[in-house]
Amino acid sequence: MNTSNTSPVDQNVFDPQRAEQLRQQRLSRIEKSLASRHRKEKLFKTFGFSAVMLGLAFVAILFSSILYKGLPAFWQASLSVPVYFDPKIIDAGPEPVIAKGESPAQFQERYIAWQTQMGMVDWDAVIVNSMLKKDPSLSADKDLLNQLYTSSETYRIRDMLLKNPKLLGKTEQVKLLADANIDVWLAGNIDRDLPDQQQQLSPEIRQLSDKLYAKDIIQNSFNTQLFVNPDSRSSPATAGLAGAFMGSLFMMLIVIFISIPIGVASAVYLEEFAKKSWITDVIEVNINNLAAVPSIVFGLLGAAIFIGWMHMPISAPLVGGLVLSLMTLPTVIITTRASLKAVPPSIRQAALGLGASRVQTIFHHVLPLALPGILTGAIIGVAQALGETAPLLLIGMSAFVANVPATPLDQSTALPVQVFLWQGNELRNFFEGRTAAAIIVLLALMIGLNSLAIWLRKKFEVRW
Repeated sequence: MNTSNTSPVDQNVFDPQRAEQLRQQRLSRIEKSLASRHRKEKLFKTFGFSAVMLGLAFVAILFSSILYKGLPAFWQASLSVPVYFDPKIIDAGPEPVIAKGESPAQFQERYIAWQTQMGMVDWDAVIVNSMLKKDPSLSADKDLLNQLYTSSETYRIRDMLLKNPKLLGKTEQVKLLADANIDVWLAGNIDRDLPDQQQQLSPEIRQLSDKLYAKDIIQNSFNTQLFVNPDSRSSPATAGLAGAFMGSLFMMLIVIFISIPIGVASAVYLEEFAKKSWITDVIEVNINNLAAVPSIVFGLLGAAIFIGWMHMPISAPLVGGLVLSLMTLPTVIITTRASLKAVPPSIRQAALGLGASRVQTIFHHVLPLALPGILTGAIIGVAQALGETAPLLLIGMSAFVANVPATPLDQSTALPVQVFLWQGNELRNFFEGRTAAAIIVLLALMIGLNSLAIWLRKKFEVRW
């Protein structure tokens, strides 16, 4: 009978070689696992870094494109001319003064007649003669000189004399803006090799412009008119952002004085005083939903309520400010509630434990600590409202307005809407640069507001 040579005692004998082999296998699996995790971690970091770099690259391309097109628009071709207010041409006489025994109505009638005569003066002749006096060699091109400057400069010369009648018979150095087509030609924004029938200027005007530019009579100077003039269709060279800037300013003031106080008060009540119930749950859900509603919906709401029902003026900053306030309100409420939640409960408990009332606890302790977050959210909301276009188009702020609004009830446009209007202008070569320049101004304001928000957060931030 065969018996086994291995006893139960032999099976429990420790085998160092086998143990070492198992240990090596375990170490090998651990090393492979670690290597795999390290590879995945490195791959994730690479993808993350690449995503950040790609985003920065797109932002750099965007800003570079805008700056490349927009910065040249801050300089514009102009003619520096010593304008002589020739009494022989300006034959309307001196400014009327009220005579003894003359009634105010009679004086007003004479003054209006004098203004009418001033309007009938050949102001082009005043400017052309001044240019010939500066450079007599231009006499051969006398009939072309009035095409070099934009048409509105004649009215500016007239208004200068109306404002200061003592200029009659004197010489005043004036910088006249060149015509928009002249500026496009000298800036190189049009192909000079195109045939004459495809050029916006006649060959004679092009040659004269080049000659005056070579003589330094026509110069590129900083375009202050971009900031002090409203939009213009009759004289594109003088079109500016003053009207749009004032419209945006009025709207932002309305947003600040309406949306922020209401939003902060609503957030404080919902977070600190309101009892939790299905009603507050519904309100919170709706506030979060409103924050995600497309801005154009608020424009439809504003057009229906403020214009259709309340009959407020169309294209007025007041209506635009109210619409943007409605749009900004959810953002302010959400950011304020988040800031209040970030304040540790121990602050409230300590204040209540020392005998402070609920209102004193909130206003004396919690709100000051939450102020950085509240300010940050409010400023970001205002910056977002500053760049909105769609809701303003629906309340009529896309209309052409040639005046700077004096009150929130006056017709106006806004900076983003002005960008929208200029990009569709038929004088594409000229307004493409103006559009980019307006975008630069708008981006500068928005970056400034966001920088202010960051600075306020850093200044008032409290660490526990």
